[in-house]
Amino acid sequence: MARTPVAYSNFVVNGSVADSSLTAVTLNPGTGNGHVLPAAGPGGQATPELTVLRVAAGATGGNVTVKAGSMPLAIASGQGDLVVNVPANSISWIGPFESGRFLQSDGTMLVDVAAAVVPGTITAIKVPRR
Repeated sequence: MARTPVAYSNFVVNGSVADSSLTAVTLNPGTGNGHVLPAAGPGGQATPELTVLRVAAGATGGNVTVKAGSMPLAIASGQGDLVVNVPANSISWIGPFESGRFLQSDGTMLVDVAAAVVPGTITAIKVPRR
C-alpha cells in the first residue's frame, strides 16, 4: 500500500476550534504504509515548526514514528526518527517538529504507524504564525 495523505486542519489565533471540525484520517499502519503530510508551507514545505499531530489509538496502542528527513534540507536528520508510544485507547499530541530534522527533500513529512495501532486516527494541525 502507499502512504495516506493527511490534510492540515488549522488552529485559529485568539479563537477556538471544535474537535469535531478537525480533519481526522484513519490510521494506515504496517510496513511500507503510513502517512504523508503535504508540502503546505512557505516555499512548498510542510513547515514542521508549525505542525502538531493528534493521534488517537485504538484498543492496542503502539508506536508512531515521525521519520527523519533527508539532506540537504534536514541537516539534523542524523538524530534519527522520533518514536512516540501512544497508549491504548488514548489520544497523544506530538510536535511541533524541527524542519532541520524531519523535512523530506520534496517538502513533506512522513509518519509511520505500527501495525498494532488500530483502529485509530491521525490529524495534522497547523499552528498559525502570529
